[in-house]
Amino acid sequence: MSNLKTATVNASMNDGFAISSSIDGHKVMIDQPVAAKGSGTGPTPLQMMLFAIGGCIGTIGRIAAFQQKISMRSMQVTVEGDYNPAGLLGKETDDRVGFTEIRISAEIDADLSDEQKQAFLDEVCRRCPLHDNLSHGTRVVHSLV
Repeated sequence: MSNLKTATVNASMNDGFAISSSIDGHKVMIDQPVAAKGSGTGPTPLQMMLFAIGGCIGTIGRIAAFQQKISMRSMQVTVEGDYNPAGLLGKETDDRVGFTEIRISAEIDADLSDEQKQAFLDEVCRRCPLHDNLSHGTRVVHSLV
């Protein structure tokens, strides 16, 4: 039986490219670099998405380490994504607008062999909701209010 929860975030844009949100009392800001006519007050949406994936993997890693009684001292997650900016700028391109590939690498500081670390990372990625969304193409619906 399904026990779905809904997560909601409201994003507000006024002048310029800066977009802000208050999420559980935390102010979050994304923007564009000054060179791209933004004010540089925050990371870009693409950078924030990559950060969210890395953060989710780190969080699930900590949860899994607690559950498995692994003494994980640290976990460094690097997330890289390739994209062609032409489409988002409204230019013709044969590439899709989004990332064509996202690569995740992790350095895990724990008393585990490399094989055990790889198995742990594989499990963490299977449990990560953001990794799942990207790997399995979540349906996205948009509407005008």
